[in-house]
Amino acid sequence: MRPFAEENADRPTSRRERLRAELEQEALAAARRLIATQGMEALSLSAVAREVGVTPPALYRYFEGKAGLTLALYEAVTRDVVSAVAEAAGAIEAEDFAGRLYAATRAVLEWSVANPGEFDLLMGAGYARLVAAGRPVDQVLIRELGGLFGQTFTQLWRRGILAYPSEEELEPHLRSQVTAYGQLMQHDYPPGVAMVMITCWRQIYGLLCMAVYGHMASSFDDYLPLFENMMDDLLALCGVPRKR
Repeated sequence: MRPFAEENADRPTSRRERLRAELEQEALAAARRLIATQGMEALSLSAVAREVGVTPPALYRYFEGKAGLTLALYEAVTRDVVSAVAEAAGAIEAEDFAGRLYAATRAVLEWSVANPGEFDLLMGAGYARLVAAGRPVDQVLIRELGGLFGQTFTQLWRRGILAYPSEEELEPHLRSQVTAYGQLMQHDYPPGVAMVMITCWRQIYGLLCMAVYGHMASSFDDYLPLFENMMDDLLALCGVPRKR
């Protein structure tokens, strides 16, 4: 049996670690409530500290200021949306590539509309502020969310279903960009496959912004028909026409 002093020597550290983890989770939850109810403009270290009942300097030690808090929040929100998308895609039979891509993209749309504050952080003005602060963290979203979609694109490529441009067909600078984009997603496919993915994403992103921010709402009060039309086009582009 270990001596009492030795037995308890690591307890304060263990307890501190538990308390740190609990405070970090409470702070992130409070930060999400703030941006959900008041927008990104309301996010500050002092506001979050007030919500969790600690002083701003105490919270600063955990997150290294507002930039660190925002970065941690970005990563937590990314995990949340990726989890929602993975669950939606996972409910579809593995060989139904069109169904999985549709379900995953529909989940991104529904999550974005339901969480405009978090969407703003990942893909809107909140992200722009992260970049302005010297924190270009979009590789997190590309790796996690893009990588999730990339699993299906990898199957389409390996089975010869997906038509994609050759490297020679891509302008050299664009080729280097889509190559870097594909590498972030950590899938071993040609740059042309990544080009098809970014072609799809630039359309999806446009519709997400329209739906979240209400752009053109006077004409498109319901974005689902536009979404359905877009998905028909994108799935055809990917070689897996949607089954009605």
